[in-house]
Amino acid sequence: MSTTDDTYSIPAGSVPAKQLSLKEKWWHILDTWKIGIIPLPLFVMAGVLIAIDCLDGKLPSDIVVMVATLAFFGFACGEFGKRLPFIGKMGAAAICATFIPSALVYYGLLPDVVVESTTKFYKSTNILYLYICCIIVGSIMSMDRKVLIQGFMRIFFPMLCGEVVGMLVGMGVGLALGMEPFQIFFFLILPIMAGGVGEGAIPLSIGYATLLHMDQGVALGRILPIVMLGGLTAIVISGSLNQLGKRYPHLTGEGQLMPSVKNATADKNALSVTGGKTDVTTIAAGALLAVLLYMVGMLLHKLIGLPAPVGMLFAAVALKLAHGVSPRLLEGSQVVYKFFQTSVTYPILFAVGVAITPWNELVAAFTISNLLVIVSTVAALVATGFFVGKKIGMHPIDVAIVSCCQSGQGGTGDVAILTAGNRMQLMPFAQIATRIGGAINVSVALLVLGNFLV
Repeated sequence: MSTTDDTYSIPAGSVPAKQLSLKEKWWHILDTWKIGIIPLPLFVMAGVLIAIDCLDGKLPSDIVVMVATLAFFGFACGEFGKRLPFIGKMGAAAICATFIPSALVYYGLLPDVVVESTTKFYKSTNILYLYICCIIVGSIMSMDRKVLIQGFMRIFFPMLCGEVVGMLVGMGVGLALGMEPFQIFFFLILPIMAGGVGEGAIPLSIGYATLLHMDQGVALGRILPIVMLGGLTAIVISGSLNQLGKRYPHLTGEGQLMPSVKNATADKNALSVTGGKTDVTTIAAGALLAVLLYMVGMLLHKLIGLPAPVGMLFAAVALKLAHGVSPRLLEGSQVVYKFFQTSVTYPILFAVGVAITPWNELVAAFTISNLLVIVSTVAALVATGFFVGKKIGMHPIDVAIVSCCQSGQGGTGDVAILTAGNRMQLMPFAQIATRIGGAINVSVALLVLGNFLV
C-alpha cells in the first residue's frame, strides 16, 4: 500500500494533527493511503462490489464494471510486485500484473465470471489499441522536434547491431549445449525477435506449417512459450536498467534518447503559449487526435499493408514535424498520455494476463537449455544496444531499453517492458523495434528457410 505526500501537514503553531476533525481525518485517508492510484477506501469498496457480483454468478462485461474490475485487480497485482524485496525495483510490478493473473486463471483461483467478463471485454473492445495510440501520439507530440528527428535516424543502427550479436551469441550458447543449429535458430532465437504474437509468432507458425509440412497449432505451441520467455527476460532486464540509471545518472536521459536537448518531454512552445494550463476541451481534443491518427494507420494498413500502429506512428511524426498541431493541442495530447500511463497501464496488463497469456505454455518452456539460450540472446542484444548507443552519442540506458523491446510480446510486451523501465516516453521507438524489426526478421527468415529447403 502506497502513501502520497501528506496533504494535511500542520503548519507550525497551529492545531496539532491529533486534533483534526473527523472529516479531515477521512480526507487524509482518502488522499494518502492508496493501492496504486486508488484510495484505500475506494479499493475496498470496489472489492466488495465485485465480490457481490461474482456471488450472483454474473459480472457484467460492460465498460463501467470492467473499469472498476481491471483497476482493482491490476493495481493490486502491481502493488504486490512493487513491494517484493529486491526484484520489486527490477520490473516485478509489470511482471506480476501480467503473469499472476495468468497463473490464477490456470490454477482456477480467479472466479470464472471475472475471467469470462475480462476476456470478453478485452477481445471485443481492443482496448489495448486505444491505450497504445494515446501513448504513442502523446509521447511523439510532447517530444522536442530535434530529438525526434535524431532519435529516429539513429535508433536503427543499435537495433541492427543488437540483433546480429544476439543471434550469434544465442547460436554459440545453443551449440555449446549440444542443441541442433536448426532448432536453435528457427525455434528459439527467431521467435524471440519476431515482434510478439499477432505480428510475429502467428505469421511464423503459418510459414513453418507451409514450409516444414507441420500442423500450424504444433508450430505455434513451440513458438509461443519462447516468445513469452523472451518477453519476460526483457522485462527483468529493463527494470534492472532503470535501477542502473538511478545509480549512474550520466548514463540515462530518463526517457530521451539524445543528449542534445535537455528536456525532450516538454514542448517549450506549448508551455509558453498555454502557460501550463490545459482545459478539458483541449484534453478531449488531444484524445480525439490520437484516435483519428490511429484510424489513419488503419487506412494505411488497408492500402499498403503497414501495421496500423506503425502507420499511426509515421502519421504522428509527420504531423509533428510539419507543425500541424497547435501548441495547446500538443499539451492536451501530453495530458492524455500521462493519464493513460498512470491510470491504465496495470489494468491493461491484468487484462492481457487473463485473456491472452497461457500460463501452462510458459511453464512448459522452462528448461535449462531453453532459458540459457533465451537469456544469453536477449542479454547480448540489449548489451550491444547499450554500448553502440553510447558510442554514437545516445543515452545508452534508454537505447538499451528500446533494444529490450526487440524481444517483447508485441504491443503488450512494449507496455510491460517500458513500464518496468519507467520509460513509457520511448513507446514510439519501441513500436519501431517491435513491429518493423519483427516483420523484417520474420520475412527474411521465412525467405531463407524457403530457399534452404528447395
